[in-house]
Amino acid sequence: MITAAQLRAARALLGLEQRTLARLSGLSVPTIQRMEASEGIVRGNVDSLMKLTAALSAAGIELIGEGAVSQSGGRGVRLKPPTANPGRRD
Repeated sequence: MITAAQLRAARALLGLEQRTLARLSGLSVPTIQRMEASEGIVRGNVDSLMKLTAALSAAGIELIGEGAVSQSGGRGVRLKPPTANPGRRD
């Protein structure tokens, strides 16, 4: 699961506009806008959520779920190490 805050933070880390994320994920701009405006966990059909998380992962984002290992123990996002994403350009 991904929260709206995680989605906005991931997009900001990547420096992507909503239009670009929509293109990368195969979703519409209004769908991305609706997801980012959600309260808490993003709601949507499973296919859309899978496309979104796959696009973020391919772009170098690792989503950190509740209870997953992280510095603070909370939700968040972090960039994958550069070696884990050879297609990423800096």
